[in-house]
Amino acid sequence: MKQEIRRQFLTGERALFQGKDLLIFDTIFDDGESPLKESRNIELHGCMFRWKYPLWYAENVTAENCTWFDGARAGVWYSKNVTVKNTPVAAPKNFRRCTGLTLEDVSIPNAAETLWHCDGVTLKNITAHGDYFAMNCGDMEVDNLTLYGNYSFDGVRNVTIRNSKLLSKDAFWNSGNVTVYDSFISGEYLGWNAKNLTLVNCTIESLQGMCYIENLKMVNCKLINTTLAFEYSTVEADITGHIDSVINPTSGTITADSIGELILERDKVDVDKVHIICREPETPLKCVCWEGE
Repeated sequence: MKQEIRRQFLTGERALFQGKDLLIFDTIFDDGESPLKESRNIELHGCMFRWKYPLWYAENVTAENCTWFDGARAGVWYSKNVTVKNTPVAAPKNFRRCTGLTLEDVSIPNAAETLWHCDGVTLKNITAHGDYFAMNCGDMEVDNLTLYGNYSFDGVRNVTIRNSKLLSKDAFWNSGNVTVYDSFISGEYLGWNAKNLTLVNCTIESLQGMCYIENLKMVNCKLINTTLAFEYSTVEADITGHIDSVINPTSGTITADSIGELILERDKVDVDKVHIICREPETPLKCVCWEGE
């Protein structure tokens, strides 16, 4: 049996320190750090966090219809098996070094430095606004994320993203084994230094996007206002529609309806390893292919 706590106003440092087997309803945690530090088997319903570090080193926690106010910074760190649903999280720097983290129907209007170094993450129906979202996370499943913030998913590993919208410069830098389905991504320098990046049924808008990538795959994607793409990437790309310009892919095949400008510099890449297929051969292709000075 779990002990019930209802409609309390709790203050002071470590108000429920090492709390175990608790059902907590409509309770406010105010004016005191680390109220639920090292807690175990906790359910929170309709609760409010107003102060720093509410859930550190916690395990087996569920929070539904709760609220993290601005002062509840660095809210969930070093915790295991945490589920947060139907909750606004107004404070920054939340969710760090957690394992087994699920967020569903959560809004994070100040997501700066949020979701760092976590493993085993599930995100569903999330809206977030802030830079460096989800840095160095691993084993992530993401569905219906709307993100406003640059440098997202830097260094992530083993990530699948579906049905999402990312307005994010420098997304997926230094990442490995990322697959994105049915999504929209807008931002400069997409995917630099990534390995095994796959984009399926996606729409991309990016200046110098998809460069310096090892094993880039694009299936049935659209490139809108995307210039100087694929530089020094190994790429297999099937693009629906037009590509504005392509520069110095290292190897692979790029298929599109048409390409505005193809730049290949023989002193920088082996042009014999690059294959270009245009479905509309009547469309003129401006091909610049020269020796270095």
